[in-house]
Amino acid sequence: MTAQPTPKGAWQITFLLFLFMLVNFADKIVVGLAGVPIMTELKIEPERFGFLGSSFFFLYSIAAIVVGFIVNRVETRWVLLILAAIWALAQFPMVGTIGFSTLLICRIILGAGEGPAGAVAVHAIYKWFPDEKRTLPTAILSQGSAFGVIFAVPLLNWVIVNYSWHYAFGALGVVGLMWVVLWLILGKEGPLVQTVAMAAAEPRIPYFRLLTSPTFVGCCVATFGAYWALALGLTWFTPFIVKGLGFSQQDAGWISIMPWAFGAVVVLLTGWISQVLVARGMSTRGARGVLGAVPLIVGGAILAFIPYVGVGGLMIALLVIGSGLCGSIYVVCAPMIAEFTPVSQRGAVIAIYGAIYTLAGIAAPWVMGGVIQRAAVPLDGYMTGFTINAVILIASGLLGLLLLWPNTERARLMARAPQPKFA
Repeated sequence: MTAQPTPKGAWQITFLLFLFMLVNFADKIVVGLAGVPIMTELKIEPERFGFLGSSFFFLYSIAAIVVGFIVNRVETRWVLLILAAIWALAQFPMVGTIGFSTLLICRIILGAGEGPAGAVAVHAIYKWFPDEKRTLPTAILSQGSAFGVIFAVPLLNWVIVNYSWHYAFGALGVVGLMWVVLWLILGKEGPLVQTVAMAAAEPRIPYFRLLTSPTFVGCCVATFGAYWALALGLTWFTPFIVKGLGFSQQDAGWISIMPWAFGAVVVLLTGWISQVLVARGMSTRGARGVLGAVPLIVGGAILAFIPYVGVGGLMIALLVIGSGLCGSIYVVCAPMIAEFTPVSQRGAVIAIYGAIYTLAGIAAPWVMGGVIQRAAVPLDGYMTGFTINAVILIASGLLGLLLLWPNTERARLMARAPQPKFA
């Protein structure tokens, strides 16, 4: 890989997009954090609460795909602005007295606005960094999710405990509008974009071939397993701490930070190690594919032990480590896809990737809610849910090891690429 300079202002945009993802995940976590008060006030059972958690993802994938094609033609800075405005406005109805239906509709709208966020942010940041320098900024970008939880959970939980869960949603709406104003002033489009001449010279690959390539399929499968764990964390981790283990809502707020703090370390280390290995000449099969897939297998094996330990600190530790290791795959998959995807098609392909793996967000909370409601006691239901998660993680990691070969993917696809008029 030939080294290219990083444009001036790239790290400022990286920080702004880090804040963008921070707000994004704070929006996601609030329902799980306020799960017990919401279930109590609205008188809903675990299965219905699981349905509420899943509802966030009903339009998530559809919106991600639609917007993914839009950002192939529209500047990402405007798309990011509109998405953040939707998030903010979707929070305010929850400030007042509402029923389950209003909460459900607002979460669906919020999910539609947040579905494209990760892919658009990645596409935007890749306009500021050349390929060999993308893994670390991707890791920093993805850490918006962890820090969104680490910073937001104590503050939101304080609002929930001392005031009401309704005001927690309102606070997020205000923060979202603050980011919109900041981005309107400082947000810019990256200079590493195609010129008309570059677009004409670059072969375009039919989307069917891109989306059925082994590495793309491997990324979708591997990240699906990781996102299953993440979706459970967003919706069910705090209720598990309160109702399953008997901690108070106040204590559960601090405990809920642990998986995200550990995951932040995993993601940043993965990004740094991957970038160092690429710089030293290792193939991206090893520096990205293997590095991302192996932690899924290890994490799944750790989660599989949870039902066999006593209730308490060790159980929480296994859950934190097992789920936290999954973060490695988020760092490496987008750069792997960008390796073999033409720039003019990259926004759509990364968005479709995100749309596929986030389908786990629909299934995971609902499945967990069902097994909890049908269990003799709630704790047994949680143990069954974590065992299902362990199996999915191990299977997705093994399939990732089998399929992730980004270093040979571009050559194979380009060898069969038609002329631009056939793309």
